[in-house]
Amino acid sequence: MITKRIIPCLDVKEGRVVKGIQFVELRDAGDPVELAEFYDQERADELVFLDISASHEGRETMVDVVEQVAAKLAIPFTVGGGINTLEDMKRILRAGADKVSVNTAAVNRPELITEGADYFGSQCIVTAIDAKFDETTKSWRVYTHGGRTPTQWDAVEWAQEAVKRGTGEILLTSMDKDGEKTGFDVELTKTISRAVSVPVIASGGAGNAAHFVEAFDIGEADAALAASIFHYKETSVQAVKDHLKEQGVNVR
Repeated sequence: MITKRIIPCLDVKEGRVVKGIQFVELRDAGDPVELAEFYDQERADELVFLDISASHEGRETMVDVVEQVAAKLAIPFTVGGGINTLEDMKRILRAGADKVSVNTAAVNRPELITEGADYFGSQCIVTAIDAKFDETTKSWRVYTHGGRTPTQWDAVEWAQEAVKRGTGEILLTSMDKDGEKTGFDVELTKTISRAVSVPVIASGGAGNAAHFVEAFDIGEADAALAASIFHYKETSVQAVKDHLKEQGVNVR
């Protein structure tokens, strides 16, 4: 049986970890290097580092911070934000990342996924999808530029396209649930999980350990990601894993 992964996420802006609600009202959550070291000791399964304002500000990811974080980690490490070219991917992986996450640039130019998968292998390429429910179409729409820009893509269709292009994993964030702590969007997660053949990471909405059980049991996610509940010590990676084990979920 495949073990489910628990993944803390560092949303980084101007060199600090921040967290908001539905992608706005950001507040400080600490130093990325210190937090990375903490989560490594906490036995998180992986760590995701997202430079959340890079695409919006039209600049590259902070390679120096990535290098400092990677130096502290023994666990797999995914980096996203402002990765627009194959050269950007090379720079981030050389800086110590194990995987790169692409979002805005991949929507703008889907060939980027293929280029990365062909060069590094699909296991290194994560496609991040920020999705919001559209009342008009009764489906989920893909947003880019840190949740600022709606696109023409339906989330299910874009996830399938990304897999066809060679992505090895989908990092799926529900913008409606982000920071609300009311639970993951299990309907969205299940819909995408059933539509693609690669692992899906549920993101957006974790408020307690029970929400992770729902993400795995109902949402059929392969991994679940959270930020504020870990950063602000509302719970811990170990506490979540203990609860999952009690509920019969297979974790490391």
